[in-house]
Amino acid sequence: MSDGPTREAEQAALEAGRLLFAGPCDFLISAADENDLPPLGGTEVAFAGRSNVGKSSLLNALTGRKTLARTSNTPGRTRLLNFFSLGGRLILVDLPGYGYARAPKTDIARWNALTRGYLRGRPQLRRVCLLIDARHGLKASDRAVMAGLDTAAVSYQIVLTKADKLKPGALQRMIEETEAEIAQRPAAHPRCLATSSESSAGIPELRAALATLAEAPHAG
Repeated sequence: MSDGPTREAEQAALEAGRLLFAGPCDFLISAADENDLPPLGGTEVAFAGRSNVGKSSLLNALTGRKTLARTSNTPGRTRLLNFFSLGGRLILVDLPGYGYARAPKTDIARWNALTRGYLRGRPQLRRVCLLIDARHGLKASDRAVMAGLDTAAVSYQIVLTKADKLKPGALQRMIEETEAEIAQRPAAHPRCLATSSESSAGIPELRAALATLAEAPHAG
């Protein structure tokens, strides 16, 4: 009997996520430095990860749009903080990838400084989706970002990408190992989500998780 409400709640959450991400999603602004950041306003969710982890592909899959965020096989293609409004209820922020990038070191340092400043100083930032390639797991650069988010008390959730590249058993082990590692981190969401932009696996669940952070629909 106790499973009934749970299943109903899960279905309701999935539907809320579907409706939110089926609505309009509009580009707001690209920020090259902290002076370009939009004024404090609506609830924000940021997407962070190593270069070439699949951030742009995941954003496109979440919103059902092929060209919302530019995708590339070249690491470091996203060089600005890109803001998108999801029906005025949630702002999605695509952050520059960290790690390898084909760019001058001075540019990389500037992007990293901009990202760190944004993550520390946005009171309306409700969650960071920290994307991790399911084939490789957490790396030193990921742990450094996690440590910074823990110190700044910014909530983050691990989202595994490219889950379709692993067999089910290997993927389950990766999820369990990742959740075990983040269990002691103060700002980490306890649940790790596995997704695939290719197969759409995990996309409805991630939409549902983010819908819980969205502002209520405007009356009208």
